[in-house]
Amino acid sequence: LSAARLTSTRSRPQPHSSTGNHGQHRSSKDKREFKEVLKSEETSKNQIKVDLVDENFTELKGEIAGPPDTPYEGGRYQLEIKIPETYPFNPPKVRFITKIWHPNISSVTGAICLDILKDQWAAAMTLRTVLLSLQALMAAAEPDDPQDAVVANQYKQNPEMFKQTARLWSHVYAGAPVSSPEYTCKIDKLCAMGFEKNAVIVALSSKSWDVETATELLLNN
Repeated sequence: LSAARLTSTRSRPQPHSSTGNHGQHRSSKDKREFKEVLKSEETSKNQIKVDLVDENFTELKGEIAGPPDTPYEGGRYQLEIKIPETYPFNPPKVRFITKIWHPNISSVTGAICLDILKDQWAAAMTLRTVLLSLQALMAAAEPDDPQDAVVANQYKQNPEMFKQTARLWSHVYAGAPVSSPEYTCKIDKLCAMGFEKNAVIVALSSKSWDVETATELLLNN
């Protein structure tokens, strides 16, 4: 994603030489940005949301709605947002708490591959920029720069299976409407054999929904 497209145009003051002053400045900036998200049009439309985890604004909990016309539509995705001491000169550390099947997001840890959270970050960007950029990433995956190689491979080689799998994960983990009855049936079959549901979903998803090879994987683990 192009960082420039979503960059806020507001200029940012340079940090003070005094550490104490800089800490105060950072805290007031974080509060401003927190309010910016709360008052945004996207929040009023229930598209993005942010809550405080601690009063120091060092950790926040974000939430984004699955974008329309994607397998994630109808789901709500929780994010862990950690604000470093060096913010806004370094990006916040963000990961998905809600499990998701997406080439640029780890299906195991929720780690995200997105340029503005790494080397394309700019101090003028805000929490709102981050949330909207993640929503845009969900709608426009970059399979050639993956965080999760298994998902990216499926995305490129079997797009329809990817969509069905992503929709199923959205239903199970993010509360989206019900998905493929065929996939649900396969999950139930393996769960009836005594395997744990999350492990079953991962095994079937990564083994192209083939019950036999997914069973082998589960037995070997």
